[in-house]
Amino acid sequence: MDFLIEYGYLGVFAASFLAATVLPFSSEVVLTGVLLAGASPWPCMIAASAGNSLGGMTCYWIGMLGKMEWIEKYLKLDTAKLLRIQSWMKGRGAWMAFFVFLPGVGDFIAVALGFLRANVWIVALSMTAGKTLRYWIWIEFIFKVQSIL
Repeated sequence: MDFLIEYGYLGVFAASFLAATVLPFSSEVVLTGVLLAGASPWPCMIAASAGNSLGGMTCYWIGMLGKMEWIEKYLKLDTAKLLRIQSWMKGRGAWMAFFVFLPGVGDFIAVALGFLRANVWIVALSMTAGKTLRYWIWIEFIFKVQSIL
């Protein structure tokens, strides 16, 4: 982690990207270290949000590599039902990407959205909004705690 903290904004970007993939990694630790080292909060939030969003979209693209035939064959789901779900995901369901920032389930949501071919632009927009909000709240938290101490 110290290695990434030394790289400042680039380290925040890299840590955030890695944390958004299926790798177990905490971008908050690196972000906190860079902030406490005196970095400006806005560039940190931009770097963290961009890296985390690109990492989340990587999970989305991994999901797109999947095939409907696999779901039909291994999970024994009805083709008509799968097509209805896919149609729903292309529209309103794509907004679920806002919740990709959630620990534990976020990667699954991103992969599922890709697998079900949700609208890529809505996914990217809502995913970025959720991840930016998450980092903004984290940065505010860090500065509140720092002012108390």
